[in-house]
Amino acid sequence: MTIERFGTAIVGTGFSGLGMAMRLADAGDRDFVIFEKASSVGGTWRENHYPGCACDVPSHLYSFSFAPNPRWSRAYSPHHEIREYLERCAQEWKLDSHLRFECPVTRAVFDETRGVWRLSTPRGEVEARDLVFGVGALSRPALPSFEGMETFEGPSFHSAAWDHAVSLAGKRVAVVGTGASAIQIVPEVAKEVAHLDVFQRTAPWVLPKPDRAYTEAEKRRFERSRWRRQAHRARIYASAELAAVGMTLEPRVMAVAETLGRRHIQRQIRDTSLRAKVTPTFKAGCKRILLSNDYYRALARPHVDVVTDGIARIEPWGIRTRSGELREVDVIAYATGFAVADFLTPVEVVGRRGVRLAEAWADGIESHLGTTVNGFPNLYLLMGPNTGLGHNSMVFMIEAQIHHVLGLRAARDRKNAATVEPRPSAQHAFNVGIQKRLERTVWASGCASWYLDEHGKNRTLWPGFTFEYWWRTRRVDEEAMAFEPTRRTHADLRGEVRMTGAAKSPVERTT
Repeated sequence: MTIERFGTAIVGTGFSGLGMAMRLADAGDRDFVIFEKASSVGGTWRENHYPGCACDVPSHLYSFSFAPNPRWSRAYSPHHEIREYLERCAQEWKLDSHLRFECPVTRAVFDETRGVWRLSTPRGEVEARDLVFGVGALSRPALPSFEGMETFEGPSFHSAAWDHAVSLAGKRVAVVGTGASAIQIVPEVAKEVAHLDVFQRTAPWVLPKPDRAYTEAEKRRFERSRWRRQAHRARIYASAELAAVGMTLEPRVMAVAETLGRRHIQRQIRDTSLRAKVTPTFKAGCKRILLSNDYYRALARPHVDVVTDGIARIEPWGIRTRSGELREVDVIAYATGFAVADFLTPVEVVGRRGVRLAEAWADGIESHLGTTVNGFPNLYLLMGPNTGLGHNSMVFMIEAQIHHVLGLRAARDRKNAATVEPRPSAQHAFNVGIQKRLERTVWASGCASWYLDEHGKNRTLWPGFTFEYWWRTRRVDEEAMAFEPTRRTHADLRGEVRMTGAAKSPVERTT
C-alpha cells in the first residue's frame, strides 16, 4: 500500500487549522495536507447553526489580522457570515488541493526510528514530519445523561446538531441549559412556539450586547483605508483586554459587571419572582459572562417558563422534575455545551515509547505554552490547554500560537535537528506557574463551571492578558525545548514517494 508523505499534516478546518495552512502558504511552504471529518470547512461555525447563532466577540477582532474583512455586516457577526469568511479564506489562499474532506484522522503514531508521524485515515496511511491539531475545544457536543432520554417520543437534539427539519411553530418546546448557546436560542424559539420551558440549573450573568449594523459608508471606509480597519480593531482589542484586570488580577473589579447585570435584569423583567430566579448567586466572571439584548425579554413573555426544579428523568411525553411534576413537551433542545477537556479523544495519539496522549493526560491535560507536549515530538496543539479566554478573541491567541509553531520549526531546522518538544522540567514549571496564578483569578472564586476539569483544576483558560501570551510566544525559548539530532533527513523520506505539484518546504530549503 502506498503511503503519502508530507512535511506537515493539519487536522481541522476552523480558524486554527486554516490559519496554520494560510501562514505556511505565505511562507512558501505548500508541502502540507489538511484533514477534515466533515464535508466543508468552518469548524465550530459549520457545526453550530442553531436559531440565533452568532459570535460574542466583535467581528473585526474575531478574524485574522492578516486577512481582514472590511464588509462585516454587524459589530457581532451571525454564524453564517463567519463560516463564509473562512470559506473565502480557503479559496483566496488556494487551499482546495490540500483539503481532504470526510477524512478524519483516527490514529497518529510517532515513529521514533524515522522521526515522523504515521496517521491512519479512512483513505489510507499518511506520514508527516509535523502534526498540527487545530480541532478546537468546542467541537464535541456534551449531551447530558438523564434517565429515560431514549424513551422520549418527540424530536430531541443537541444545539450543535440542530434539526431544522423539525418545525417548532405552535409546539411545546424545552430548552435544557442557560449557557452561551441557550441565550441565543431562547429569544428566537420563543417567537414561534406555543410554550417554552427553559430549564435552568444556574443563572448566568448576562450583560447588554453592544451590537449594531455597520453602514455601507463605514464598510466603504474600511475597504479604502487599512489604517481605519487597524485602528478600529485596536480599539476593540484594548477595550476587551481591560476585562482581564477584573478576571485575573483583582476580582473585586467584577462588581462593576454585576451592577450592570442586575440593572439589565431590572430593565427587562418586571416580575420580582422571575428576577430572583435569573439573578446569579456567584461572582461575575467565575462562569462565562454572556451578552444578549433580548434574552431576559424572552423569559418575561407569558408563554415562557424558567424551570429551576432539577430534572429527574426524561419520559415519553415530557420532562419529570425532581419535585415530581411532569412538564409536557413536544421537542427537547439540549443546549448543554461541549466536552472541552477531551477534545482530542476521537484520535488515538501515541508518542515516544508507545505512550498514549490519553495516558499522559490521565491526571489532567497540560502542555508547554498550550502548544507542545513532552514525549510527543513535532506535535503542535492550537487552542490547547490553558489558552482559552474569558474576555478577548481566541483568534488573537491562535495567531500567536501559529507564530510560535513556525518559530519552533525554524529553531529545529537551524539546529539541523529531527524533532523538537518541551523538556519535562520546562513543561512542569509552566503548568505549576499557570495553576498558581489561576488560584488568584475570578474563575477560582467558588462556582462550578466547564472551565474546571474533573479534578477541579482550570485546564482551560489563560490567567492573564493576551498580550502577555503574545510576548511569551513571539520568540522560542530554546533552553526550554529539547532538540533531537537528525538521523535521516525529511528530504530522504519524501524521496521514497514521488510528490506531484508540492513546493519545497522551508525544511528542505535549509538542509
